[in-house]
Amino acid sequence: MAEKAQSALGGGWRALGRGLLGLAAALALQTAFAQRTAADPRWDSLPPAQQQILTPLAGEWDRLDPASRKRWLGVAQRYPTMTPIGQKRVQTRMKKWAALTPQQREEARTKYKNMKRKSGSTALKSEWQRYQALPAKEREALAAGERKPTAAAKRKRQGSVPAAEAFSQ
Repeated sequence: MAEKAQSALGGGWRALGRGLLGLAAALALQTAFAQRTAADPRWDSLPPAQQQILTPLAGEWDRLDPASRKRWLGVAQRYPTMTPIGQKRVQTRMKKWAALTPQQREEARTKYKNMKRKSGSTALKSEWQRYQALPAKEREALAAGERKPTAAAKRKRQGSVPAAEAFSQ
């Protein structure tokens, strides 16, 4: 009889162990799911404050990959500490990014990677120095996407105008 009690108890412990193991597995899955959804939330689960900041991305939010969502959530988290000018710049850039086609975005990423790769190079430093040497109006024109100044405009800025141009002015 003692043997029957021990075997019954042993079976009970085994059942309890299996139950606890199942419970632990269920909790692990629930935690993993909660972490995934917290790191990769759908648009409708974002808090209203984040939705307001990320409004330019609303239409495509649920199609963004998890890494992109994570980056944009980081922007939204830093947004309240930005200056008003910084906030406006973020909103403008977000609107421009949202308006790009997938191909244009890929081109922008490629350009960014190339610039990042060049960042330590002397070629980039010399380009930056040349840009900094430009008059403010030309820098503004370049920032606005206008074409580079012509050779004649460069010579005129440097003060060396060929004779034919000097007489025609």
